[in-house]
Amino acid sequence: MRIPLGVTLAFALIASAPAIARGQERHEEAKAAPAAHAVDRNPPRANGGKIPPAPEKRDANAAREVHKFDDGRTSDRPHVANNHFYGHEAPNDPRFHLDHPFPHGHFAKFGPSYRYSITRIDVNAHRFWFPGGFYFDIAAFDWAQCADWCWNCGNDFVVYEDSDHVGWYLLYNVHTGVYVHCQYMGT
Repeated sequence: MRIPLGVTLAFALIASAPAIARGQERHEEAKAAPAAHAVDRNPPRANGGKIPPAPEKRDANAAREVHKFDDGRTSDRPHVANNHFYGHEAPNDPRFHLDHPFPHGHFAKFGPSYRYSITRIDVNAHRFWFPGGFYFDIAAFDWAQCADWCWNCGNDFVVYEDSDHVGWYLLYNVHTGVYVHCQYMGT
């Protein structure tokens, strides 16, 4: 007795439907809540391989802190080491005073739980874009700190609200450990 090919395929499809549904459920669960053992395909290289917590607000008269290394070297370059933000300008630095902070609104998705790649960079305007069209201007006085970053190499960045300078954000490169000041310009 010959069974037509269409009937055989229909039977196979009906028999496999529960397995396909279970696979789809697992896929949806994995997208919604990544497994704790998920591998970071682009792990941070700076700060001991960890994303630092947000910097703490400092006293209004705090000075720019210099990083003193065990071998006697020092650095006042803005960077993070052992979850500490070194080289951050004094809270009362007049370059950061804005008559109208956040003129384009607040950027809501900031902090260590949000990692971004750059989708576009305009090096002449010191401007960069995140997925979704969110864009920022880097402070002209900080551009030298990041001009040599490989903006299109897939490096990851974290944005922090600058706790010492109202209206400013800190853009942290998770691979170099360096951060710069920027302002949110909207979408």
